[in-house]
Amino acid sequence: MEDYARAIDLDQLERWPGFFDEKCIYKVTSRENVEAGYPFGVLFADSRGMLTDRVRSLREANIYEGQVYRHLMGRPFIMSMDNGLVQAETSFLILRTMRTGEMSTFAAGVYQDRVRIADGRASFVERVVVCDSSRVDTLLALPL
Repeated sequence: MEDYARAIDLDQLERWPGFFDEKCIYKVTSRENVEAGYPFGVLFADSRGMLTDRVRSLREANIYEGQVYRHLMGRPFIMSMDNGLVQAETSFLILRTMRTGEMSTFAAGVYQDRVRIADGRASFVERVVVCDSSRVDTLLALPL
């Protein structure tokens, strides 16, 4: 969890897809959507390849204002463990600092994770980023 956040915070985005299984789910949604049972979100990927493409797009194609994140996370709450598959929830707060120096609270919520533990390594099978607010900034460029 800490290394995941560190990779994003230090702009080591090329490392980000490596935290996921080849076949995985990464979704950013809102608490409101989850409570209403809506399966969609703001962002969705269903493979490590899609995550790699997103990073490539951020580096080579997308135009967005320079910014960095700082993740603050709670301790993971382990909900279940079964045959090397861990289900956990972790609260998060993400501060964003723009190139201008302006700082703001960018996102707060909970990571809902299914993590595979195999061969001494943990990888996300599924990471659903549930933001407390349904308002999503149009500058959602970097992964949460």
